[in-house]
Amino acid sequence: MPDPAVPLSVSTLVLRAKQLEIDAVRHLASRAELVDVIGQLIQALQRERGASSIFLASQGQRFADVRRTLVDEARPVETRVRDVFAVHLDPAQGATAKALSLMAWALLGLDALEALRTQIERQALTAHDSVAAFSHLIAGLIELVFHVADAAVLPSVSRLLVAILHLVQAQEAAGQERAVGALLYASGLCDEAHQQRVIHLIDAQERSLQVFAEFAEPALRARWEQQQLGPGVAKLERLRRTLCAAKAGATLDSNLSDTWFDVCTDRINELWQLQVALVKRLREDCETRIVEAQQDLQDSRGLLKRLRDNPPARTHAVDRFFDIATTPEAVPALVGTPAASESPSLLDLLQAQSARMAGMEAELDAARRALNERKVIERAKGMLMARLGMNEEAAFRALQKTSMDQNRRLLDVAEATLSLPDFAFAQPAGRGDKPA
Repeated sequence: MPDPAVPLSVSTLVLRAKQLEIDAVRHLASRAELVDVIGQLIQALQRERGASSIFLASQGQRFADVRRTLVDEARPVETRVRDVFAVHLDPAQGATAKALSLMAWALLGLDALEALRTQIERQALTAHDSVAAFSHLIAGLIELVFHVADAAVLPSVSRLLVAILHLVQAQEAAGQERAVGALLYASGLCDEAHQQRVIHLIDAQERSLQVFAEFAEPALRARWEQQQLGPGVAKLERLRRTLCAAKAGATLDSNLSDTWFDVCTDRINELWQLQVALVKRLREDCETRIVEAQQDLQDSRGLLKRLRDNPPARTHAVDRFFDIATTPEAVPALVGTPAASESPSLLDLLQAQSARMAGMEAELDAARRALNERKVIERAKGMLMARLGMNEEAAFRALQKTSMDQNRRLLDVAEATLSLPDFAFAQPAGRGDKPA
């Protein structure tokens, strides 16, 4: 409700708009902290997931102490996440209904985490089920990061959040790869289904990192590219080939589980350091925006004061024209170009702000389009998987092949797929085989 004691005027509207802009950037700064602490929790849970995978797959012979250490390291991070979630209950933080719902869902998972750890300690579930349970919780946390990215209102911040989001997705795919590969090596036996999961996870990492590279600043992109030249990458590729080339049921060297875990961890840590740098840049950008907006607010107040204290020269001419104590002269000109020494008018200020915002909005739209295109493609993949029984890789390749065959954008093919009626996916009579 508007305050009836505050009269409506141009100045109150302009100043209020500027104050709302400052509030919006402060909300973004708060979201940056949320992204940071969620990222810390995701990384902690990823490490615990990988160690738990080796512990269970080796029937408790490996990583028992490592797993307990990682559990102890994760618990303080869980507490910090709960504290940050509590802060966002304050309406002043500007959290959306969707964000609060996602926080509630994450808390459900955190509340059930101790029971999961007890099951792992007792070896009461399989390594596969353990990986799936941790991944389920982490997926909800990533969805919360995704929502924060989608709600961004400033173009520079939006680009940073898009880069962070896809880096987080790549890091989670790398974490799942570490856990599944560790399961295979620690069990000493190759499983075809897990092999396929590793292949899909490698592909998912590459796709996410391509988007990260597109939206990251050049320095961070160059830093990541330099990391790919390190010896650890070559070692990881050799271990990947060993996993992916083995025949189903073949024996694997269980002693490589420790090496696999360490090499994958090095890669994930590199991704994490990039994420830390991005979040730092996000905070710096928010701080800069707040300072600039506060300066604009101060300048707006000064402008309004100057306008009140120093009326335009033409108003003095009008005053003289209507002064009853003097003989009127020629009617003063009311239209013309203001002198160079005159202060800019409110109209000049608003026009300048509008021009700046138009440029910012164009950049923001580009970032949002990238997110929306990603959503549409993922939905189309999900439809093909659900209706034609395809796995994720086959669904993506089908969309990709159609895009190339028809010389159409992948986004257009995905949108066309989503618009198809149900009967378009029906199998022909007498054929029960699923498409490859």
